[in-house]
Amino acid sequence: MTRPLWMAAGLVFLALGWIGLVMPMMPGVVFLLLALFCFGRGNPAWERRLLEHPRLGPPLRDWRQRRAIGRRAKLTALAMMAAAGALAVWLVGFPLALVSLAMLAAVGLWIWTRPE
Repeated sequence: MTRPLWMAAGLVFLALGWIGLVMPMMPGVVFLLLALFCFGRGNPAWERRLLEHPRLGPPLRDWRQRRAIGRRAKLTALAMMAAAGALAVWLVGFPLALVSLAMLAAVGLWIWTRPE
């Protein structure tokens, strides 16, 4: 009974991951990592397909094996987070945007400290 639920969750996260790869300011790889986790419990063949994908496989394998994020991915993530922070200040205003800026800074620092 739980395998179909893991498979369904993996498909949802896979769809969100693909959307996130083409939409700016939406994380794609995070959802792909979640899909990988779900497929590992629901359908190992799909997990293997994701890990062996020519474009998506290397960063997923790097994360799984070494908890590493490539330099290009780090810089892209940090640039998108800076744009999101600027957009928050512009749309919400300075005092309320401090919460978003603090969270973005904390996550950005965490991303920057991951191995490459």
